Amino acid sequence: MKTLGLIGGMSWESTASYYRLINQGIKSKLGGLHSGKIILNSVDFAQIEAFQQSGDWQKSAEVLQSSALSLEAAGAQCIMICTNTMHKVADEVASVVTLPLLHIADATAKVICKQKLNKVALLGTRFTMADTFYIDRLEQHGIEVLVPSEQDQIVIHDIIYQQLCVGDIRPHSKQLYLSVIAHLKAKGAQGVVLGCTEIGLLIQQEDTNVPFFDTAEIHANAAVEFALSD
Repeated sequence: MKTLGLIGGMSWESTASYYRLINQGIKSKLGGLHSGKIILNSVDFAQIEAFQQSGDWQKSAEVLQSSALSLEAAGAQCIMICTNTMHKVADEVASVVTLPLLHIADATAKVICKQKLNKVALLGTRFTMADTFYIDRLEQHGIEVLVPSEQDQIVIHDIIYQQLCVGDIRPHSKQLYLSVIAHLKAKGAQGVVLGCTEIGLLIQQEDTNVPFFDTAEIHANAAVEFALSD
């Protein structure tokens, strides 16, 4: 079994989900008392969030680069950034290590294409929805991406940072998200990418008939596949 290197803490709530999902996946595949070989470097999200808000992506990249180097030195055989937004600096992180970086958008695109869908809505932080780093990655796989209106992006973003990242789950916020999803479905979205690893804490597939692509779960499944590959 290969050893997985996780850069977590962004937020720790979703990183805890990664740890659970990966170990559940390993146990499902191997049975018995098996669990994943995981090295976790968990950063201080307050520092990263401050860099995000100030637009200093270089500083945030340097923090994640340091984490990646420590994981490589500790014996990890791949790097995973356990958040969608910080894949904005994925190339910078990958550049300082010799290990493969398991990209969350590539893993998600693979699942979308397997279901033969070609138009999806993307929910996430404002950085993920308004920038092109994530959308471009999906479009490279032939997937058209719809995003919410600017006003809806603000609502979605604020719920993530002010509520979900601190474990505050509110029914009203769930209804706001589902309303946005219904609007995007009316515009032709065949599915919805939960492009923030915290969103799965708020809404689940049983809440709507629009297919969900939970990126935290998809990324964790890709990790399991890598860990057990020859």
